Amino acid sequence: MHYYNIALLNSPLEPFTYQSQSIIEIGTKVKVKVRNREVYGVLLASCKEPEFKTSEILEVCDSTYSQKQITLARFISAYYFCSLGEALGVMLPYDSGMHSHAPRGNEMDDSSLLPQITLSAKQNEALEFLKKHKTALLFGDTGSGKTEIYMKYFEEMIAQKKRSIFLMPEISLTPQMNQRLHKHFGDAVVMWHSKLTPKQKKEALRKIHDGSAKIIAGPRSALFLPVKDLGLIVVDEEHDESYKASSRPRYNARDIAIYMGKIHDIGVVLGSATPSLTTYVKFPHVRLRGGHFSSKKEFVYERSSEKLSPMILTSLQETLKAKEQAILFLPTRANFKYLICSDCGHTYKCAFCSVGMSIHQKSRSLKCHYCNFAQAIPQECSECKSPNLISSRLGTAEVVKEIQSEFDEVNVEQFDRDVITTANKLKRALKRFNDKETDILVGTQMISKGHDYHGVSLAVVLGLDNILGMSDYRAREKALSTLVQVAGRSGRKESAKVLVQTFNESFFSAFVGRYEDFLEDEKEYRKELYPPYKKLCRILFSHKNGIKAQEAMQQMQESLRVFSNVEIVGFGKCGIERVADKYRFEILLRSDKSTDIIKAVSACKIEMAEVDMDPIEFG
Repeated sequence: MHYYNIALLNSPLEPFTYQSQSIIEIGTKVKVKVRNREVYGVLLASCKEPEFKTSEILEVCDSTYSQKQITLARFISAYYFCSLGEALGVMLPYDSGMHSHAPRGNEMDDSSLLPQITLSAKQNEALEFLKKHKTALLFGDTGSGKTEIYMKYFEEMIAQKKRSIFLMPEISLTPQMNQRLHKHFGDAVVMWHSKLTPKQKKEALRKIHDGSAKIIAGPRSALFLPVKDLGLIVVDEEHDESYKASSRPRYNARDIAIYMGKIHDIGVVLGSATPSLTTYVKFPHVRLRGGHFSSKKEFVYERSSEKLSPMILTSLQETLKAKEQAILFLPTRANFKYLICSDCGHTYKCAFCSVGMSIHQKSRSLKCHYCNFAQAIPQECSECKSPNLISSRLGTAEVVKEIQSEFDEVNVEQFDRDVITTANKLKRALKRFNDKETDILVGTQMISKGHDYHGVSLAVVLGLDNILGMSDYRAREKALSTLVQVAGRSGRKESAKVLVQTFNESFFSAFVGRYEDFLEDEKEYRKELYPPYKKLCRILFSHKNGIKAQEAMQQMQESLRVFSNVEIVGFGKCGIERVADKYRFEILLRSDKSTDIIKAVSACKIEMAEVDMDPIEFG
């Protein structure tokens, strides 16, 4: 009889011991029984016969997790505080059934069939720099040709019979990017993302398994596909928040890509027009300036709170008159953000989350964007019965409505997650805009992502002060990078005007065209306090019973005090005290080294504690 340690996939439990008559290879996926339920697990090691009675392994699957995948899972499990089964749960195994396919005749194995990409002298220099360093940052302005450099690098990998993973935020997996890659690499490209149908997923996996996929493009989940002969990982828009997972395992795909580069001994390229300070400080970078169209951009600042001011309306009118297009950015979806009584100041908060609820005119409801609880819009204040309810903070739907009532013959489209729910809708909305059927596009973060809008001569940016005022150490970085990204989308051809509504003109105007000056300034601002100079860790406690959550927090905070090299920055109620009917408390830790935090937290961790290493959420 043989005995094995097995990690249960997607389970928070530690590995269990099982027995089998046969010799099974390490990394094999198996089926076992846990408390009368059949579940899948991964065989980690053989072990001695234990003191206790063990159950049989029910079935041996023909999928295997490679040694490198297991090494990576062990790192994720230790660094991000999750079980090994949860870490392995985000990965897809190698399929031994598909391994042996010889490349089929029609496969592009010969890279000389491809039209070669020609780079400018500057782009070539940048590529050479990236190839010299194991991990490097391509710090390139919007439109400076970052994608072409990536593509040239992919080309060189194909010539060496190696494959590449191309990570980008889900929102950037645009039809445009798809076309660009397919036009050049044909069927050698596989796009992997959450909107694929089961059939498309199966087909993509077949190409990954049989090796015909040379470039695998997708969001953070693409990092964990079973890619053989990996030669390169590119993380585009490396500053993007969507690389950080918001549930266990709470990994950051950018950091995992860097770690994978070490395990596989391959190159990692991080690219961005607005790199995070952490990356800028940690890795060598090459700077690529200017877009292809050196368009003249004029920045105009207006001291005003968030609203469609006369100045904005006049600018929109001039743009429409000239038969040109405009984009309008603001950070909030829905109509108005919150409902407030103008007499007693009562705000409508979600019954389960203690967050102001957003107004959705279409469904005539107040909706919570955290837990999706909804209620009808009230006619009078529930506290003082006053009918004077006003809404504050503008949202996309409201702006669309206002523009439509202001101008007669105008085509305005809303461009956010409420409206663009599928890849097809995205494709069609962008086509309408590029075909000039839409005059004005009103949207949230989605607008600032990798779409090229050629005819845009006016970009209006609202609500930056809301980002700047967030309780987050990256608020300045977020606000400025948002402005740079939105401005970068406008006037890829002719001269363009960027209208910014803010009370903080001195900050934005000082740095908008000089992001590296901002990063240098930000270094001083964060030294001794925040990443990249310090490590942060946030520990969350949530429970339907607020007293229990608070007690758990206090208990853990008491035991953490013993560790002198880990500072407790603060503890108490979360900024958003209730989410989905659970009360939330938190502890924020700071230290010079992540190993010190990991040691302290491991020693003190209690059942209820949810640990978030390198947090980006402080709500």
